[in-house]
Amino acid sequence: MDKKVKSSDIDLLKRLLPMVKGHWMRLAFAMICMIGVAGTTSAIAFLFKPVIDDIFISKDAYMLKLLPLAVIGIYIIKGTCHFGQAYLMNYVGQKIIKRIRDDLYSHIQVLSLSFFARNRTGILMSRITNDVGLVKMMVSDAITGVLKDFFTIICLLFVVFYRDWKLAFLAIIIFPIAVIPIVKFGRRMRRARTRCQEAIGDMNVLLHETFTGTRIVKVFGREDYENKRFFQKTCRLFRNEIKAVTIRALSPSVMDLLGAGGIALVVFYGGYNVIKGNATPGTFFSFMAAVLMLYEPVKRMSKLNNTLQEGLSAAVRIYDIMDTKPEVREKENAKDIPLGRHSVTFRNVSFKYENDLVLKNINLHVSAGEVLALVGMSGGGKTSLVNLIPRFYDVFEGSIMIDGTDIKDITLASLRKQIAMVTQDTVLFNDTIRNNIAYGNLNASEEDIIQVAKAAYAYDFIKTLPNGFDTIVGEMGARLSGGEKQRTCIARALLKNSPILILDEATSALDTESELAVQKALENLMKGRSTFVIAHRLSTIRNADRIIVIVAGKIVEEGKHEELIAAKGEYFKLHELQFKNDH
Repeated sequence: MDKKVKSSDIDLLKRLLPMVKGHWMRLAFAMICMIGVAGTTSAIAFLFKPVIDDIFISKDAYMLKLLPLAVIGIYIIKGTCHFGQAYLMNYVGQKIIKRIRDDLYSHIQVLSLSFFARNRTGILMSRITNDVGLVKMMVSDAITGVLKDFFTIICLLFVVFYRDWKLAFLAIIIFPIAVIPIVKFGRRMRRARTRCQEAIGDMNVLLHETFTGTRIVKVFGREDYENKRFFQKTCRLFRNEIKAVTIRALSPSVMDLLGAGGIALVVFYGGYNVIKGNATPGTFFSFMAAVLMLYEPVKRMSKLNNTLQEGLSAAVRIYDIMDTKPEVREKENAKDIPLGRHSVTFRNVSFKYENDLVLKNINLHVSAGEVLALVGMSGGGKTSLVNLIPRFYDVFEGSIMIDGTDIKDITLASLRKQIAMVTQDTVLFNDTIRNNIAYGNLNASEEDIIQVAKAAYAYDFIKTLPNGFDTIVGEMGARLSGGEKQRTCIARALLKNSPILILDEATSALDTESELAVQKALENLMKGRSTFVIAHRLSTIRNADRIIVIVAGKIVEEGKHEELIAAKGEYFKLHELQFKNDH
């Protein structure tokens, strides 16, 4: 199984911090801007004393002209610095998030098929979109806000202690108490956001299933049923979002209440000093302004901590995937093999999904250029066997050899370059027909694409489309018929021109006329290639060089069509069953 490594919050932050190394210049300028914002904020509080004492009490005409200009200048500097730090920090944050999103997607691409079997598509989509979005808020908003507020608090503390150090101690006595709700609200917010993201993931799963299966929903008349299922998902999300909203709304209210206690002490003691003549009104109001400004960043710390906890909970889920190790790994000393005719050998191969053994002691040799057909009832292990050749999965026991070399000793890129595949599940991308065919060889010329389209008997229907080869096929080829999709997939495999070919029910979606035409193209394609053909319709593999019958994960019969019919074993039973059904 794919293995995971758990990460603590400190470990997560350690993994995020190295990503900022390439942006140290922008961060340095952002820090300077933050200090500028903090300095100008405290300067505004500092100016309260001369404004009140010099203008309103002393009635100094010179200060009346000077101080308004000073205020405007300070706010110009503050606005410039605020823009600078916001732009620079968000730029760095967005670059980090892009890297995380790119790394996550790239890592998912290399994970084994077993990972995708265990994880639903909607959940993975939620990780790349919603969870990365929360990390973005943590990096761009929370970390930026914490740094800016930290500098602001330092500068304002200087003002309050400079104005009245005794009163300052009285004002900040509330700070240690404020830490308690910040921590508690942060923990609750983290739990709430985790549940919200899980609910969003479940909702995405349902959306993916119903949108891709919309024809089934409609033909069975299950719109109301799916609406009910979706409403249940959104109801769960609503409940968890309301919990998060409650915590987010309650947090500043509690902080305001605590701040009110500190301010009340300041008003009482500061007012007492002014009445007694121990301080001027200007000194008191300057101090009071600084304290009020000081409580704001402290109060924001609670909100920023909530955002930080949301981001960390999302980062846990992201790195849970990033730390998942693929089952199928390439050896350090793996080597490339050249394109050419290859033999494929299974030696005592057994394979299982989780604890379910699906292939048992398979011994099989397919010579270069030989066409091997695999038949048997559904669930017998045919597809599992061919999926082992390109190492979609690794064998549980035994080995698979290409020309005597264990495929585990071959680089994955080189191994898969030798193999072309057409499956019963037609997979087309929401792109042009030309690009879908060229997916088999990105360097193919227009002439090559036309040639393989003709060989796959796809050219005629492509030319009738509104834009020919430039026609967009729609999601999963939704704008094409089943036969058209399958022939496009066959053209893609033809263009790859690999020496090993895997056909898993490649003609299953075709009507009889199209099947006969494509079968001729496939017969030409199979010449000179080691070919594995999985077929339920035995009529399509009568001319195979050899046929093997797989029952319950074991090869029970082997030979040519005529030989197996004469043996009157499992193949004969399958043949007779199909003959009766066809007639």
